[in-house]
Amino acid sequence: MSIVADHNELSQDNKQDSEVQFQAADLIVGYLEQIGVEYVFGVPGGAIEPLYNAMARSQRRGGLRPIVARHESGAAFMADGYTRETGKLGVCCAIPGPGATNLITGVASAYVDNIPMLAITAQTSLHTFGRGAAQDSSCSGVNTLGMFEHCTRYNTLVSHIEQLEVKLIAAITTALQAPRGPAHLSIPLDILRGPMPYKDTLFPLDKLLHQLSLPTEEAVDALYQSISNAHNIVLLIGSGCGEAIGLILAFARLINASILTTAPGKGLVSSYHPQFKGVFGFAGHQSAYDLLTHPSVDLVLAIGTGLGELESSCWDEKAVLNERLIHIDSIVEHLVRSPMARMHVCGRIFTLFEQLLKRCHNTQRVNTSTVPQEEIKHDKPTYIERRRAPSLEEQSTIVEFMPQHLSLEDKKKYLDDSTPIKPQRLMRELSRRFPVNTRYFADSGNSFAWAIHFLDVLDRRVAGARPATCGMVRFALGAGAMTWAIGAAVGTAIGRRGVPVVCITGDGSFLMSGQEITVAVSEQLPVIFVVLNDSALGMVKHGQRLAGAEQVGFKLPVVDFCMLGRALGAEAHVIYSPKDFEKLDIKALCNRNGPTLLEVYVDPEEVPPMGMRIKGLNAAIN
Repeated sequence: MSIVADHNELSQDNKQDSEVQFQAADLIVGYLEQIGVEYVFGVPGGAIEPLYNAMARSQRRGGLRPIVARHESGAAFMADGYTRETGKLGVCCAIPGPGATNLITGVASAYVDNIPMLAITAQTSLHTFGRGAAQDSSCSGVNTLGMFEHCTRYNTLVSHIEQLEVKLIAAITTALQAPRGPAHLSIPLDILRGPMPYKDTLFPLDKLLHQLSLPTEEAVDALYQSISNAHNIVLLIGSGCGEAIGLILAFARLINASILTTAPGKGLVSSYHPQFKGVFGFAGHQSAYDLLTHPSVDLVLAIGTGLGELESSCWDEKAVLNERLIHIDSIVEHLVRSPMARMHVCGRIFTLFEQLLKRCHNTQRVNTSTVPQEEIKHDKPTYIERRRAPSLEEQSTIVEFMPQHLSLEDKKKYLDDSTPIKPQRLMRELSRRFPVNTRYFADSGNSFAWAIHFLDVLDRRVAGARPATCGMVRFALGAGAMTWAIGAAVGTAIGRRGVPVVCITGDGSFLMSGQEITVAVSEQLPVIFVVLNDSALGMVKHGQRLAGAEQVGFKLPVVDFCMLGRALGAEAHVIYSPKDFEKLDIKALCNRNGPTLLEVYVDPEEVPPMGMRIKGLNAAIN
């Protein structure tokens, strides 16, 4: 397949003007094809139409194709989910004016979470700037370029067709290099459809996209020396460890370090890993906090985490932000948040742990010291940990029990049989009933609080289940955008067809953007949408109660989400109690050609583990 448009085909597509054989939009599509992009997520319209024309030509020759979202924010969330799953660049596009402004929320969410993304927005033609054109988004209009300035790594207007190639290359490479994040190109209509000299070859981008393998030998030596001198070591694993998680876990096993994750890093480590002691930070476990504050712990390695509010438990100085800390990250701006750390190491995490493992093996240094378990407060273990990954057949037996060493809040409710179903029990049912290679997405609000604390996934190395770029449980805590999980789940299912995808979302989020389920219908994607129905904005309701605020603005109307799901083309079922799961053929739902909506009536009085968030809000007030 040619990476650029076929000469004869383009001539046929432009019968009205046989002189136009290669357009600027075709150049964009050619470079996207070159780097392996399969889909562009967006909503079409007049000013962006040349890009869709180029995608149509690409699709006919077996190249990329458009996925039409129902709202531009959904398109950006889908691009986000596609990137997290595949590691490829997520691309989204929009018309000028409202299309571009709708896109911003999803782009901003990707920016905070360091997700590579290329956002292409159209502008009205150059000669119309400042003349009151419809949807004028130039500097003389609503200035969408200015709006994107603070949520992108690269942001530019292509004002001449001669600029396009170099700016496109800059946008792609900037998005994919650390610190990764969104890049934005604003392109006027006349430039998008402008003729260009036909290019039978494009500049190869593989060399530009090669990741630097810093840190230096001196930094690795200093880090290894600190590790060698320590007795009790804790690894705090963040979402930036996806590429290197296998090496990190091997390193932890070799030195017998305890393992914690932040909430965004939760899905990278099995809850049943013998060295895992829980999630630290928002909705985390007391066992994790107790471990970090234990006096015999003398070294904490925070790896691939920005140590923001939710990852550091409101910047807790006793637990993590102190002189025991070594902060390791590929993003310099993350390291400035831990000035009190004894050491900072910046560079590619994969390369760093490759070198650490070599040094460990060369010296055969194994740390056999651990924090005395009887001195750490945690629940009595109910499951003897397995050193190997459990088989598919063992899965249903293992998750009858709670993970060892995790201090779950209200642990009795994890096994509660009452109706309406407890959210804690719901998380258990989702963990034990869905296949081992299921990707879970939890939306902002109660959904991600319950999932962070109670959704316990197994070791996803079984059958090569875990992707190389991220974990199996995924959140977007940075921006905390409602409906992110809905779009991201669809984007992941498109990027990795055939794997089960479960989206855990609230009734408020589904009312906001549930129409994106029709994309899963159109694409025949077996996404399971689990809608927690408590007729409220749950985190708002419980947050107001915990903070002693006025009880206002949280109520939602009674909605029949099953009927809504069916009207939108999905299969739908209602869950009142744990027994209702017995009526579902989960295997069939995961293999059907289309989505399923599970409307779950949860106990509305159950308070999610959100005390840390209230602590942060109160600190802001004080």
